Amino acid sequence: MILAAAASALSLSGIGAATAGEGDVVDQAKLLAPAGGIADRMLGDAAAKVTVIEYASPTCPHCATFHNEVYPQFKADYIDSGKVKFVLRPFVRNVLDAAVFMLAEAAGETNYHNVVTTYFKTMPEWSASPAPRDALFEIAKQLGFTQETFDAALTNQELFAGMEALRDQALNEFGLQGTPTFYINGKTLSGGKTLEQLAAEIDPLVS
Repeated sequence: MILAAAASALSLSGIGAATAGEGDVVDQAKLLAPAGGIADRMLGDAAAKVTVIEYASPTCPHCATFHNEVYPQFKADYIDSGKVKFVLRPFVRNVLDAAVFMLAEAAGETNYHNVVTTYFKTMPEWSASPAPRDALFEIAKQLGFTQETFDAALTNQELFAGMEALRDQALNEFGLQGTPTFYINGKTLSGGKTLEQLAAEIDPLVS
């Protein structure tokens, strides 16, 4: 990988002064001030009463299950309907996670979520590949990347450092313990969730 030189930086050992369990509430103002200088790619009505922030890792099977099986209906019911504003935040556990989000950022705001969604759908093709960079590029080509733009995306060290800062903030300030983790108006929901579980938390807030 082009990012191999930075791979050693992506260790979670020794990090995480705070811990937050299921149902714990995190300061919403702090949640809405992400570290690292990376702008949130928000979906939905900015005036919605409910904010859902998901920290996700593209190599996380539970994240892939949520995005492939639950998210499409969640988006239709809550994001597209204007009930919820939704933020997908990078949580980089390894270099492949970083690569996917770096490609998404390089694709621009309008294509960001499409890139992430595509890599979740194709996770078995690239996450276990003996040549993961080549596998990532084959998918990137379908998303409009050339070899030049692909290489440029994966050498954006400022963005890489920003994603590390996002990860460290989630661990140290918000007590994140794994992915996916959802914050619904600051309330922590850890692990993969069904549509019904999310609805149970959101519906009372929008009724």
